[in-house]
Amino acid sequence: MRRFWEAALAVPRHEGGYGVVLDGRPLRLPGGTILATSSRGLAEAIADEWQRAGGAKGGEMSQEDVALTRLLGSAQERIAPNPQPMVEGIAKFGETDLLCYRAEDHRLAARQAEAWQPLLDWAALTLDAPLRVTQGLMPVAQAPESLAALQAAVARHDAGGLAALGVATPALGSLILSLALSLGRLDAEEAHRLAVLDEVFQEDFWGSDAEAAARRQSRLDEVKLAERFLALVSG
Repeated sequence: MRRFWEAALAVPRHEGGYGVVLDGRPLRLPGGTILATSSRGLAEAIADEWQRAGGAKGGEMSQEDVALTRLLGSAQERIAPNPQPMVEGIAKFGETDLLCYRAEDHRLAARQAEAWQPLLDWAALTLDAPLRVTQGLMPVAQAPESLAALQAAVARHDAGGLAALGVATPALGSLILSLALSLGRLDAEEAHRLAVLDEVFQEDFWGSDAEAAARRQSRLDEVKLAERFLALVSG
């Protein structure tokens, strides 16, 4: 997409809240809705990413340049009208949460237990969602009551929070880690470190791989985006 505007600004809306204008014209989302948020900080951050996108009028830009807009657009147009499908989709990660699957290698299993068990204990106490742990890759069935508690925890998020969870949860491979991020138990760096514990352990023995490292960085970027969006949308 080629940049067609000179200036992007965050502005108050007559209806309440804030929007963004490009050369005085309201910024619209892909579905045609005018972008709107109750958070002044988020509106200013979105205006800033549009001001930077493409460098100057006539420059080329991509969707990656306006990642916050993408998340707010998802929240506003796709999630807010009917949150339940998003709630259910995110909650399904609890059925096969990364933290519940321990390695058969005793050295890695020991690292996993030390790093991951405190988060499972937190989930049991804070979310009322104790989860079973297994060794190897064979699925372990979780108690329906625990899965229902996790779904309830997801459902307590508003549309913006669900949009952030929708990014963080698949990037981390763990609903527990993404909930810990959204509820302030972990920051993005620590959540990501726990999510890639297995990969880093293997690299200690077999050496690093540039492609794997690039994928990890991409996942970290997504988790950081979710963290930033959560902070802005609730600010």
